[in-house]
Amino acid sequence: MLPTIGAPSSRLVSRPSRKPPPPQNHWTQLHSVHAPAKVSAVADSDQELMEQIGLGDRDACRILVERHLDRILAFAERTLGNRSEAEEVAQEVFTRVWLHAARWKRTEAKVTTWLFRVAMNLCLNRIAKHRETSLEVVAEPASDEPQPPIGIAKKELSWHVNRALQELPEKQRIAINLCHYQGWKNSEAAEIMDLSLEAVESLLARGRRGLKNKLSEIGPELLRGER
Repeated sequence: MLPTIGAPSSRLVSRPSRKPPPPQNHWTQLHSVHAPAKVSAVADSDQELMEQIGLGDRDACRILVERHLDRILAFAERTLGNRSEAEEVAQEVFTRVWLHAARWKRTEAKVTTWLFRVAMNLCLNRIAKHRETSLEVVAEPASDEPQPPIGIAKKELSWHVNRALQELPEKQRIAINLCHYQGWKNSEAAEIMDLSLEAVESLLARGRRGLKNKLSEIGPELLRGER
């Protein structure tokens, strides 16, 4: 059973925390700032780092962030289709790590599984809040730089694929995101999503069909990466 990742229980809320929350944007700032680390902690496993974080070790938390921030950001951005929101999700993921690491137990889940499960639920919460709003059309970034034809084709294809992915039902989108973009095995994605293996494989099959249908109007030359 994966650890609870929703709002902290009333018991935890009523007890004063020994560790104050980190400053705003603290974790995402670490994406570009690399302070010196404790040499002895660099080789520690994720499990050992979580135990150290539970004792209030900020260096251990920073190391865990540096290991996994890129993947969490990429997962959230592909799920939400919004970089700014993805950064907010990543910040919340590692803030929860800092505040609740003492509750994590080795026997409950791998640290990476827990991190992605937290990120997934945070993304789903945001999707639910935006469900009634129309899908925002994100324009391709403008550039004055001349690009070779093959570069233009790849850029355009990537935009179409990402847009098509955003139009899939969220569970299909998350399954494809986890297995195709993040490299999780189907069984690992099933654990993260708290679904059976059969359910995840069904989501993947339907998601692939959906993407194929949505991309079918793109010219064959573009799909081949040609112009």
